[in-house]
Amino acid sequence: MRILGIDTSLRSSGYAVVEAKSGRIKAVEYGVIRNPSGRPHSFCLREIHDHLRHLITQTAPEAAAIEGGFFFKNAKTAMILGEARGVAIAVCASAGIPIYEYSPRSVKQSLTGFGAAQKDQVARMVMTILGLPDLPQEDAGDALAIAICHLQSRSGIPELQEKPI
Repeated sequence: MRILGIDTSLRSSGYAVVEAKSGRIKAVEYGVIRNPSGRPHSFCLREIHDHLRHLITQTAPEAAAIEGGFFFKNAKTAMILGEARGVAIAVCASAGIPIYEYSPRSVKQSLTGFGAAQKDQVARMVMTILGLPDLPQEDAGDALAIAICHLQSRSGIPELQEKPI
């Protein structure tokens, strides 16, 4: 099974495609979609759209997983993140890929066994699970963690599994 993990933000969106085969999980492709600070929001959103659409075409994931459950005091920040998430969700939906949402706490719990784990603990588990030689860039590491979380949630009791959004 191939999963696309997405960690959205306007300026630095992490993406990862992981594959589970014969009881092992491997990273197929991962990285960060970068948008410079001076670029208009609409151009940033188009870059996220185009990059994810190309990635989906090249890697053919069966499902996508995205982080959710954020709370912001600043409404503008929440709106900007919502726009980037909306683009990512729309790209996946238009490709016919079901999208699953996981809270940051669920992702940490899934990978480390502790829902309040630190980012470096999660990154080290990602590195260990995938056999990576180095720690991935932060946003790419988060996307890898989200994808791994989804794979691990698929192996449980069907009634307890997340439903697509």
